[in-house]
Amino acid sequence: MSELRWNPQLKQWVIVAAHRQDRTYKPPEDFCPFCPTQPGAFPTEIPAEDYDIAVLQNKYPSLRQPPPPVEIGGSELYRTAPAEGMCEVVLYSPDHHSTLAQEPVERIANLIAVWTDRWLELGAKPGIHYVFIFENKGDAVGVTLHHPHGQIYAFPFIPPVIQKELDSAQEHHSSTGQCLYCQILGEELGDGRRIIGENEEFCAFVPFFARYPFEVHIYPRRHVQSLPQLNAAEQESLACLLKEVLVKYDSLFGFSLPYIMALHQAPTKGDYPFYHFHFEFYPLNRTATKLKYLAGVESGAGTFITDMTPEDQAAQLRGEKEHG
Repeated sequence: MSELRWNPQLKQWVIVAAHRQDRTYKPPEDFCPFCPTQPGAFPTEIPAEDYDIAVLQNKYPSLRQPPPPVEIGGSELYRTAPAEGMCEVVLYSPDHHSTLAQEPVERIANLIAVWTDRWLELGAKPGIHYVFIFENKGDAVGVTLHHPHGQIYAFPFIPPVIQKELDSAQEHHSSTGQCLYCQILGEELGDGRRIIGENEEFCAFVPFFARYPFEVHIYPRRHVQSLPQLNAAEQESLACLLKEVLVKYDSLFGFSLPYIMALHQAPTKGDYPFYHFHFEFYPLNRTATKLKYLAGVESGAGTFITDMTPEDQAAQLRGEKEHG
């Protein structure tokens, strides 16, 4: 079963994907479906003996094209719709024990090219309005397959977080004539205390309004809406800064830091000149041994509480001691 159900109080779609209960959960150490198939061994999802970067259809997709028929009839209040879309898995490396932080800049640059290709191809399909590229990394965020990989969801609607950003960006541009994100970047560069890395084309910082511990955003200095608008120099600079941020994460507590990585881009159809492409990282470790849990205030009311100032978080990511 897979279908969309409308939440009338929050005005957003919920994906019901009951078949995903049967998806692979932490396979045996001696068999990974994302590793290359070795001669004489049981075949994996990769028929080749080696690869650079691979893109696969998710075997347990939340969205499908064409979608299955809706099983539960809705009403005027409780609307339903087909769960149309696509779900892909992007394998970063054939090395099962690697992470994106451990990969060379050249491979990360290739990954950016793959992301760009998938954004263009999936976004051009009928019925697709948003292509969301992301990575869930580590047990703390519920990862069930530890081979280095990310995912891509091609949605039939604009997800609510992105829609909120679009609305805010459009309102800000209408009232000030300026890009909201360009102004945010200007504030961060002017202050400087929350910057953790930068180059000529991109800047990485813990935002003034960080919600998660050691949350980091990466903004392009040039006003662009999505990956395909980046030129070759910008793609290379992005790969370098991504590598730098990920290495800082792993240096923070001395282990490979779990996180959620989300690419926020403009929708694939329509014109959004007021929007600004960026990355957002959400780690969950507030210390080496303590996790940030989204409890009552966060989950029930949508208001985040952070235990550390963003300034101290940035200082720790830069390798400095906490402020007194």
